[in-house]
Amino acid sequence: MLAGPLRVARQAVAAAAVACAVAVGPVRAGGPGEHQVKAAFLYNFANFVQWPDGAFASASAPLRVCVIGADPVGAALDDAFRGQQVQGRSVDIARGASLGVLGRCHILYLSQSETGRWPDLLRELAAAPTLTVGDGSLVRKGGMVGFVVEAKRVRFEINRGAAEQAGLRISSKLLALARIVESD
Repeated sequence: MLAGPLRVARQAVAAAAVACAVAVGPVRAGGPGEHQVKAAFLYNFANFVQWPDGAFASASAPLRVCVIGADPVGAALDDAFRGQQVQGRSVDIARGASLGVLGRCHILYLSQSETGRWPDLLRELAAAPTLTVGDGSLVRKGGMVGFVVEAKRVRFEINRGAAEQAGLRISSKLLALARIVESD
């Protein structure tokens, strides 16, 4: 746990980074592309979510960011987390076709290519302390965070109930930037 002033300073930097990601969100030539913006959001989500006790194998265990299916954020995701620590933890990025292959994930990006499998994957994760992130209608299917592109800007929706059911606490700073939705 970080000491008072250092912790506050780190939170302020992370809040500024989220605000910056929102501000640079237009998907246009010359600016950051959609995948870079999504990767930046994933990095910032990691800083604004609190996992429950027991979500990590040990005090020094890394934060695991996983991708299932086609990986559109690929290199941008690697770049966003390269050399970074999140909440005092190193970051491990894993990609695979199933949860069995991936093992424990703290953040799971469910690719659009897996839309047909979303219900099964979300059921398999049911109360696991895993922040589920994807595109489009994921939050209405029971996922926690969904990216949407509106007016050429990447925005996100949060299903707060799904996150709470999994024991995840999402910072009010992040919630203030999101559109809050419920599952269908």
